[in-house]
Amino acid sequence: MARARASDADILAQIPAARRRARAGQPVAAEAHYDRARRCLRIGLTNGTVLSVPIELVPPLRHATDRELADVTVGVAGVSLRWERLDEDLGLSALAHLALGRGLLLRASGAAGGAARTTAKAQASRANGALGGRPRKTASSG
Repeated sequence: MARARASDADILAQIPAARRRARAGQPVAAEAHYDRARRCLRIGLTNGTVLSVPIELVPPLRHATDRELADVTVGVAGVSLRWERLDEDLGLSALAHLALGRGLLLRASGAAGGAARTTAKAQASRANGALGGRPRKTASSG
């Protein structure tokens, strides 16, 4: 049975609700402030986690003054930080990327995706099994 294709307008209309569902279980920033003594950003998330990001790891902020850095506010929906005096906005995902590095984030994302149990993955696995599945390992006579 052929699946009906959704129109571009239908897809675009579904995006805001999909984004809300995706964020519903995700921690977001509840507060943020600049720690002068340690020269780092301290970001408190809604799940109780506190992140501390050294300013030196955030290129757009490296040359800012203490006064400019202290002017940080949490952006809309808690997914970004805003510095009005610097006219700078940074998303939490960008800060995590800068602080942790791309490789670590990609490995964590891949592990989470691989561990997920979804109907789509189960169906794909059954379909693959019907085609013979993964080849069996052979014992080596080493």
